[in-house]
Amino acid sequence: MTPVGQFELVLGLLVAVIALELAARWMRLPPSSVLVLGGIGLALIPGAPEITLDPDLTLLLFLPPLLFASAYFTVWRDFRANLRIILQLAVGAVVFTTLVVGVVAHWVMPSLPWAACFALGAIVSPPDAVAAKAVLKGLTLPPRLTTLLEGESLVNDATGLVLFRAAIAAGLTGTFNAWEAGASFVMVGAGGIVVGTVFGYTAAFLLARLREVHLNIVAGLLGAWASYMCGEALHVSGVLATVAAGLVMGWRQHDVFSAAIRTQAGAVWNVVVFLLESLVFIFIGLALRGVLVRLSAAGLDPVALLPEIGAITLAMVLARFAWILPATYVPRFLSRALRARDPYPPLAVPVVLSWAGMRGVVSLAVALSVPVEFPGRDFILATSFAVILISILVQGTTLAPLIRALKVSGFSQQRRPTLSDSEARVHLARASLEAVKRRSHQPDGTERHPRLLEQFTHRAQIAVRYVESGGGLASDRVAHFEAVLDAVRAARVEALHLHRTGQIHDEVLHELEAELDLEELSARRRIEERSEP
Repeated sequence: MTPVGQFELVLGLLVAVIALELAARWMRLPPSSVLVLGGIGLALIPGAPEITLDPDLTLLLFLPPLLFASAYFTVWRDFRANLRIILQLAVGAVVFTTLVVGVVAHWVMPSLPWAACFALGAIVSPPDAVAAKAVLKGLTLPPRLTTLLEGESLVNDATGLVLFRAAIAAGLTGTFNAWEAGASFVMVGAGGIVVGTVFGYTAAFLLARLREVHLNIVAGLLGAWASYMCGEALHVSGVLATVAAGLVMGWRQHDVFSAAIRTQAGAVWNVVVFLLESLVFIFIGLALRGVLVRLSAAGLDPVALLPEIGAITLAMVLARFAWILPATYVPRFLSRALRARDPYPPLAVPVVLSWAGMRGVVSLAVALSVPVEFPGRDFILATSFAVILISILVQGTTLAPLIRALKVSGFSQQRRPTLSDSEARVHLARASLEAVKRRSHQPDGTERHPRLLEQFTHRAQIAVRYVESGGGLASDRVAHFEAVLDAVRAARVEALHLHRTGQIHDEVLHELEAELDLEELSARRRIEERSEP
């Protein structure tokens, strides 16, 4: 395919993304499932170009920015507070699933060497960060449960990749040393965290001195790939390096970036993440043709492999249940202190955690990277692809109904008492008022900014009244911001009228529109909050 043809293909896929996203909303299905099915449909069109995914390029292109974005917006305090459970999932569940899948794979395919069986287990054991985030989008879950699922997806790829490389090395060399594998796992993981932390602080220091908005945003995007590549170049976990860098920069963003950078960067990242996530799922579907071609060349019948693939898929799903259910209740049963600090959750919590383990593009890319000379490569690739499809199409589409049926609730993290949103706003309003007073008061007793002083005094008084009313002024607040929206609409109509009659220049219109847009977004957000000012 010529370079022009490749570019036209990418444009066509972007058009397909828009159409499939709209179709998913119309059918009320998870977009991830519809995008995968759309990719399969495109792959099976006669005469359609075959798309071959390069595993190294796939991991480098998609994984760093998506991991970085997830880590950047992760609440560090919640992540740290739930680190014990996240590690149980990201390390314990992945290792256990690898072992179970490896044993079952050898049972259903005795001719497959143990190294190949455990390589397959390592490929399909870690749930995918992209799939988890895409499916969780729009679902109503307790915040702590969302933190656990997203936190697991940030870390588990590193575990799976280390196990996979150990299994591949064992299969190619015929030797395996558990102590060396364990030491390598610790060194690679710890090294990735250290590299990512240093990179994150260094990048934050440099970006704080880069005040030009667009250059800062571009540099931030490059930072996602740079942290991953830096980790891989130093032979540590690029995944954990990217996650650590994202967590550090997310923590530092409030001190480092200006309001303009944060606002515009957020919009850019939303678009980038949407496009990459959508293309990931389409590429998974498009990979079907290549998998079928490989199986045909190897003389394997996909239909004949269905019983073995079904057994391995079932083992993968049940292994996650078998790990998560005891890990949820046994530590609490054994430790009274843990039980007092973190009581038994309802059964719906571990059930949802277990069922939410969708696999995705990382598993596919890792399966494609299996060396050609590795025993059982074609079976590993076919099984990995089937597992990904089943997890996205079955688990992904049934997760929302399962959550609604179980009515997941009552699972929250005990936290140190903190101010509510309305109480925090009182502190902010008072601080703002004091700053205006210092600017306004003149030595002769007059006020330099009497109107501004009046405005901020009123804002502070309203914030206090709202707290004292216990939320009783919520309806007044909604009415206030609805009036603000009416005023913004009227101002927007007038600005357009002035522009169309030639009374103001385009640059003035854009400046006015930007101010009105921010005011409208703020008012709409305050109306949607309802219960808090």
